[in-house]
Amino acid sequence: MLGEIMNIISTWAIPFLLLTIPVYGFIKKVPVYETFVEGAEEGFITAVKIIPFLVGMMVAISVFRASGAMEGLSNILNPVTAKLGAPSEILPLAIMRPLSGSGVLGMATELMRIYGPDSFIGRLASVMQGTTDTTFFVLTVYFGSVGIKKYKYSIITGLSADISGFIAALYICNLLYR
Repeated sequence: MLGEIMNIISTWAIPFLLLTIPVYGFIKKVPVYETFVEGAEEGFITAVKIIPFLVGMMVAISVFRASGAMEGLSNILNPVTAKLGAPSEILPLAIMRPLSGSGVLGMATELMRIYGPDSFIGRLASVMQGTTDTTFFVLTVYFGSVGIKKYKYSIITGLSADISGFIAALYICNLLYR
């Protein structure tokens, strides 16, 4: 019964919002279409503004992976993370997660193809996707697009949150799936 209700809600949520927002704007006498077009224009300008930051980030990620630095860092971290219960196969994903969401999604997909989505590694990869963020991507794109230059503490805070998320994912997965 609850599953059917949730299915109905999820089916109608987006159409409801797409109807409700313009109707609400019309009632409040907001020029809905003109406001939408202005927002789309600002979004396009922002998208063009962040292209150099995206290109720089993608080049840095490619250099990091191609240089062998990721494998070297995985080898250095492996003795520590093994004591925490992290399989070595998951380390490249943990290292790349603060850098690239799409790259990590591809890595997680590959891990699930090899080990299976219901394996410990597959579940850990999935939980890590939800408990960590693309810190450097967020800082590069969002801070760069609005011109923020001083972001040292944001990096420290973001990476601390990523490490906490990684440890939480390990703890939860070891508790539930081993």
